[in-house]
Order: sequence, then structure tokens, then C-alpha cells
Amino acid sequence: MLIYPKVYLENVTKITIDFLNENNLKAVILDIDNTLLDFDKKILAGAKEWCNNLKKQNIKFYILSNTNKKEKVEKVSNELDMPYIMFAKKPSKSGFMKVKTELGLEANEIAVAGDQIFTDVIGANRAKMFSILTKPIDKRDILITRIKRPFEEFLIRRYLKRGKN
Repeated sequence: MLIYPKVYLENVTKITIDFLNENNLKAVILDIDNTLLDFDKKILAGAKEWCNNLKKQNIKFYILSNTNKKEKVEKVSNELDMPYIMFAKKPSKSGFMKVKTELGLEANEIAVAGDQIFTDVIGANRAKMFSILTKPIDKRDILITRIKRPFEEFLIRRYLKRGKN
């Protein structure tokens, strides 16, 4: 089902090399807002070390964000040393497919991690990538996301009841 992730995790730092290897995943596409960056634009604690450790084990990274704020994307991109696409229009497949081409991998070798079902999970599933839903790292959100959160929380409860994780 397009609305359900393959896995639901506390945050991206819970994605381990063992998990990636078990699922034959060679790259991770990351969302920014409330996945890597909180509302105050602080990077998730431990994210830099997590990325660096996985990079040493040949895992590739890419940022795919719907934001149109270049300075915010560049801050994260520079701090974590990874390429990015901004204003990606997720859940449209186009951004995901562009990243797939740039990484030179098959869709089933790429994980997508983000905090929103209606953008990250649906987009990843449409692109046939491995979808990972993470809990938002901050309770605060921009208006459009705040409007969607109750619907996502309902879907997450249904997902957890079905024993999907």
C-alpha cells in the first residue's frame, strides 16, 4: 500500500549498516525538515557522526527536500557533505528518479527516510524505493504540515496495529 512505510523508526540515526546490508540498500535519500533539521534549524544530534560512519562503509547519501529555502538546504548539505535537490515537489516521482540516476543505482537499492507519509513515504513507494518513516524531531511544524499531522497520526496508529514494524 502506498501510504505505509516499510519501516517506522525513532529517527534516521537508527538506520544501521546491518539494517542497510540486510535489505540490500546502498544509498539513503534524506528529507530535511523535521527529519534532519528541527524547527529552529538545528541539525539532529548525532546526525553528522551517523552519516560519516555510514559513508565510510560505502553508503551514499542525497538530500531531497520540498523546501524552497536555499540557505537552509545548503547549510545541511555543507554540514553533512552531501548533494541535494530542493523544491522537489514530493510525492512526485521526478525528484526521486533524478536522485536514482545521479547515484547510479536501482530503485530497490535506495532507502528514503523522512517524517511525512504524504510526501516522503508515498513518494518513495511510488518510485519503488525502500520507505522509512521517522518520527518528527520537533513538535513544531510549518502550517501545511500541521494540518496534515492528524491524518498521518491516524495512519501511523493503523500501521502499528497491523504489526507492520
